[in-house]
Amino acid sequence: MSDKDDDAEGDTSVVTKTKPKTKRPPLYKVMLLNDDYTPMEFVVLVLEKFFGLNHAQSVEIMLTVHKKGLAVVGVFAFEIAETKVAQVMESARRNQHPLQCTMEKE
Repeated sequence: MSDKDDDAEGDTSVVTKTKPKTKRPPLYKVMLLNDDYTPMEFVVLVLEKFFGLNHAQSVEIMLTVHKKGLAVVGVFAFEIAETKVAQVMESARRNQHPLQCTMEKE
C-alpha cells in the first residue's frame, strides 16, 4: 500500500467526522377558528393583510373556517407564527371581533 492511499482514506474519515449535522427548526401551523360573530369580510381582509394571500385564496380559507370550524392559514418558523397570531388577534380586538387565531407545532 502506498502513502497516497493512506492519505485519501484519512481525508475521507476526517470529512465524515467533521460534517456538521444541521437540524431544521420546528415549524408551526397558524390557524383561524370559526365564531358566529366575526364578519366573513373581516376574515378575508385579515388573510390578505397579514398572510399576503390574494382575494380568491382568502375567500377559500375563510369558507373552510366557516364550514369546518378552523383552517390552517400557513406554516412558519416559531417567531413568524407568533407574530402573525399577535397581529390577527390585535386587529380583531381593535375592530371588536371575537376572531381567534392560534398556533401549534406541526
